[in-house]
Amino acid sequence: MTSEALSPATTGASGAVEPRGAKPKKLTIGRVGVYAFLVIAALFFLMPLWVMIVTSLKGLPEIRLGQLFNLPAQVTFEPWLKAWDTACTGRDCNGLKPGFMNSLKITLLSVPVSIVVAMINGYALSFWKYKGSDLLFGILIFGAFVPYQVVIYPLIIGLSKVGLFATLPGIVIVHTIFGMPILTLLFRNFFASLPPELFKAARVDGAGFWQIFFQIMLPMSVPIAIVAVILQTTGIWNDFLFGTVFAGRENMPMTVQLNNIVTTTTGVREYNVNMAATILTAAVPLAVYFISGKWFVRGIAAGAVKG
Repeated sequence: MTSEALSPATTGASGAVEPRGAKPKKLTIGRVGVYAFLVIAALFFLMPLWVMIVTSLKGLPEIRLGQLFNLPAQVTFEPWLKAWDTACTGRDCNGLKPGFMNSLKITLLSVPVSIVVAMINGYALSFWKYKGSDLLFGILIFGAFVPYQVVIYPLIIGLSKVGLFATLPGIVIVHTIFGMPILTLLFRNFFASLPPELFKAARVDGAGFWQIFFQIMLPMSVPIAIVAVILQTTGIWNDFLFGTVFAGRENMPMTVQLNNIVTTTTGVREYNVNMAATILTAAVPLAVYFISGKWFVRGIAAGAVKG
């Protein structure tokens, strides 16, 4: 047998290593077990979504029959229209539309601010270390494990003193503060995985803090920045606690208004409207994950070399 036949891989025209040999076709017990587990897990997690979708497309008389998994006998989109436009969220009956706009404003303001601050923190802690920087980084990471409920009251007092409680800037500041530990860790690990020769060469050429950041580090940090955008967007959009406490009545996010729709105790319990409102609220995070899932995996892998 020649050495070429024994070679497990060859180099293609693009220089990438390509595997050789036939793919394994034998169906083993282990592979069957893996496929069975994946199918069962997928069905388990998709079952609630299926119930929500079919329920949201049924009328109340059909829902009262108790046939949760059945397709609707007559499809209606009235629950979706009501959830979006006319469902009552307390004394107001404007649906989820105002909450969607509030969530959009909060997310679009909070995500860039928190990511920029965390990116600068991670860059400084990786290449511009000073006395006590490791201690500061440890304290910052420790903040990720502090329960939110512990610091809510001090934050209320502090924001009230400066006139930012129950305002849009106030909720943006809160999301920026609580997103800082995990985002700083992400960016710090990513920058630490870069070759230090890049930083040293730039310093030899006379580049300063901001010049190195904007001309070298920022263009290279696109993969991990996408991960940070996904984490912050989904986290802020799905937030309920901070929206209830800090946003104020005029800036209540979509999740708070969804809770008001679902927990109403007056009139008829409209399960189809509740299901439609829940799906509408979760639509943005689901879209973000479906559209940018592959970039999320690539970004996580880009910063996983060393930390």
